Amino acid sequence: MNQARELLEEMLARRLPGESASWLAGARAELARGVGPERFSALVSLASRHAPRGALAPDEGELVRAAEASEGWNPERWTNLDAARALLVLSRSDLAEPTLDQALEEVFRYADVGEMGALHRSLQLLPGPERFVWRAGEGCRSSIRAVFEAAACDTGFPAANFDALAFRQLAIKALFVEAPLWRVHGLDARLDPELARMALDLAEERRSAGRQVQHELWLCVGRHGGERGLRSIEQELAGSNTLGRRAAAIALARAGETKRLGELLERERDPTVAETMRRALGGETRQTVFRELLG
Repeated sequence: MNQARELLEEMLARRLPGESASWLAGARAELARGVGPERFSALVSLASRHAPRGALAPDEGELVRAAEASEGWNPERWTNLDAARALLVLSRSDLAEPTLDQALEEVFRYADVGEMGALHRSLQLLPGPERFVWRAGEGCRSSIRAVFEAAACDTGFPAANFDALAFRQLAIKALFVEAPLWRVHGLDARLDPELARMALDLAEERRSAGRQVQHELWLCVGRHGGERGLRSIEQELAGSNTLGRRAAAIALARAGETKRLGELLERERDPTVAETMRRALGGETRQTVFRELLG
């Protein structure tokens, strides 16, 4: 975990203006000496007065180092304020002790949305992160999209610590709150027949209500949808929603139906869909491919 703290230190050293850096250094020194839960909460809150809210905007090298420091950690969408608050958490001297658990709960109890997001983002960077499964689960049950995304996306925490039921609920919740499901680390490895069933039920519900099926829903099927899944995917491909058709083309390849996809490609008239089909047949089917569908 020292790698994560060191990376945050280096990133913020290059981004924070002098006054902000001075405040952060003082707050970290105070935390290292030991503070009570109320003072800890106050410092996390006070960070908003000193750290700029602009994008952290890590470069490619920093993103690689983040993934090496903690599997699934992607600070691509962090702000400088998120990083400062996470660094405050990591600056405590009791990271492996029960006192940290108690202090974090105190902060979560009174946190606003921004503070809650930063705290959720920091959980995977702590030693023994499995002790925070309940807290992370609360974040993944939130209907506040910003909180949900902080707990569920761009972090390796759920894939490493959630049981099958909790992970399935996370995936379906992402569809309901319109969070980017492709950013849920480890999704491809956690697909199973029950998640496919839940996703196909949702697809049928939306069609019955005259609504479009969310294009990322097709990430949940993989090779687990059976004949029902193939029928539903082909139904989407037969529709008029270009985004949904492109996603369904990838889903057909993810289901192992490359022969059928090739047949459909031969008569496809939409050049955008056809290109997606060709790329899927070429093996571009991982969940991250969905990043490109929205341009």
